[in-house]
Amino acid sequence: MSNVDILLVILRVSFGAFVPLCFIAVLVWMERRGAGFFQDRSGPNRANIFGFRAAGLVQNLADAAKLIFKEDVVPGHIKHKFYFIFAPAIVFFTAVASFAVVPFADTLVIGDKSYVMQAIPTDVGILWFLALAGFAVYGIILAGWASTNKYGMLGGLRAAAQVISYEIPMGLALVSLLAVYGTVNLSEMAQFQGQLLFGFIPMWGVILQPLGLIIFVVAAFAEANRTPFDLAEGESELVAGFHVEYSAMKFAVFFMGEYVAMFTSSAIIVTLFFGGYQIPWLNTETLVVYAKPVAVVLMLLLPVLMYYFAGWIRKSNVSHYDRPNDPRRREAAVYIKILWGVVAIMELILLAILLSPSGGVATRIFVAELQIATFLLKTTLMCFVYVWVRWTLPRFRYDQLQKLGWQTLLPLSLLNIFITGAVVVAVS
Repeated sequence: MSNVDILLVILRVSFGAFVPLCFIAVLVWMERRGAGFFQDRSGPNRANIFGFRAAGLVQNLADAAKLIFKEDVVPGHIKHKFYFIFAPAIVFFTAVASFAVVPFADTLVIGDKSYVMQAIPTDVGILWFLALAGFAVYGIILAGWASTNKYGMLGGLRAAAQVISYEIPMGLALVSLLAVYGTVNLSEMAQFQGQLLFGFIPMWGVILQPLGLIIFVVAAFAEANRTPFDLAEGESELVAGFHVEYSAMKFAVFFMGEYVAMFTSSAIIVTLFFGGYQIPWLNTETLVVYAKPVAVVLMLLLPVLMYYFAGWIRKSNVSHYDRPNDPRRREAAVYIKILWGVVAIMELILLAILLSPSGGVATRIFVAELQIATFLLKTTLMCFVYVWVRWTLPRFRYDQLQKLGWQTLLPLSLLNIFITGAVVVAVS
């Protein structure tokens, strides 16, 4: 292997491993700020380091310090301590590994070599996600059983019943998608969505399979144990469910796994239904051809967006009452200087793209970076939908959850298969 091959392998694996972990902090912050917004109250805005609050992100550091140094208690009545300790690791590992097959950019061509932009380039594709997502529930079941606690055991049983109920509609929704895409490979699915329907409509999964999207998203919420499907840990009924006996970092690992699973399922939804890394009307080859005009547009647009964003920071980052030499204004001034510095660096990079040969290595790397940014933006917006739903809808009753899965989603997914099959046969 050449040095370029080794470097790209390291970058791909690093992206697949560290981006989901970094998003834990982003999603915890988004959860809290979203909860504050939807409930018309303040979110995290007090924890600071030398007066810098980073819009509430510093609160994550305070929580991490609390959980790391908190006493880790393993109750004496627990008989199977190995399984009790091992259960959170199963949930966390399966969530991280599920992201490994998600393509975050189109295949990068450098010279006569092609590099698939996935942490683990494999043709298994969506089957990898289904296998690991289904396996994660074993960690929850094991946690409930090993806790030797009736609330924990009931939480584990509920999780098992929930996965059985919603894995079937999810799988059937994917059958319809596979009939359209003709492959299980996620990279090929994303490439398929770079085409145009009738010459002007992006052929995204949401256009081709709107009912499949609804079924898959609802099932993904249930798979991730997110409200309104968090019956496995319902506080009003089971105290805390499967993690009732957990504390300190073992407790934290469960919820780190939940947020990684939320990020991974959002990435899968984006890849299957919203074009993945595709920019509407600008597929990879089009971007390569028009890379320099795109760079010029970005060079003009970035300062304008930064100007208005800086104005929003100045307006929002003030104390709620008059203070002499308001420290929040000083804090905002520092952030704005840093952001303008980032914009200046990006302008230099775009200038380098303009000066480089058209269609060369620099152009293709620039296109890959645009696609990665697009993929992360779409995934972040989908994660916000998770937060939006959690702080809008109440938790379902257990019988309502089962009725939705078996009496609504299952018939709809079968109907979707029949309709899709008829359309595919008629068109082909």
